[in-house]
Amino acid sequence: MKHIVIAIDGPSASGKSTNARMVAALLNYVYVDTGAMFRTLAWHCLQNRVDVHDAKAVAGLLRKWKARLDCVEGKVRLLVDGYYPEKEIRTAETSAAVAHVAAIPKVRDWMKKTQRECIQFGNLVMEGRDIGTHIFPETDFKFWLDAPLHERAGRRQAEGVHENLAARDERDSQRAAAPLMPALGAHKINNSGMTPEQSANLIITEVHRRLEHRKTARHK
Repeated sequence: MKHIVIAIDGPSASGKSTNARMVAALLNYVYVDTGAMFRTLAWHCLQNRVDVHDAKAVAGLLRKWKARLDCVEGKVRLLVDGYYPEKEIRTAETSAAVAHVAAIPKVRDWMKKTQRECIQFGNLVMEGRDIGTHIFPETDFKFWLDAPLHERAGRRQAEGVHENLAARDERDSQRAAAPLMPALGAHKINNSGMTPEQSANLIITEVHRRLEHRKTARHK
């Protein structure tokens, strides 16, 4: 693999987004929020009145939509008809729809192909739920973030979001396509009680350690 991919996975409210953005900024890598891509599709389904519970209908829309990747100020975005629905994908309606869309195997196939194409933009910090297991399983830089359910729920409530995280965790971990689970060889970080700076520092320290190990192995 020509470029480095740092895969940051974990359940909802485990700090993936905050940590991935920090790590990308500190290393000057490109940041990829894969969840936003699924949200963009969910929003597009709602815009076109496609039932997100109807896998065939969603797959049909997926074949026809005009979506493309774009990279602006070190962040990859998925544009639809040249537009990035930045605010629209964060509404309660889109949030309720995204888990159903994400469970559809054809959606995950399309997303895998598209998310792997992000490598065209350079070294990546990519966050999601299946980066290390499904999107870039070959990367040497896999991380799994987690915290107790009550703490993650508290983080969501502090953001003004009321979501049943236990139900979301169960759906994500039991889906047939790319279920939520730690990748083989992932560096696990329980960031309970940590500041984002502390957990991001742990990730960067481990990245540097693995890069040094790679360099040493190459010169043996």
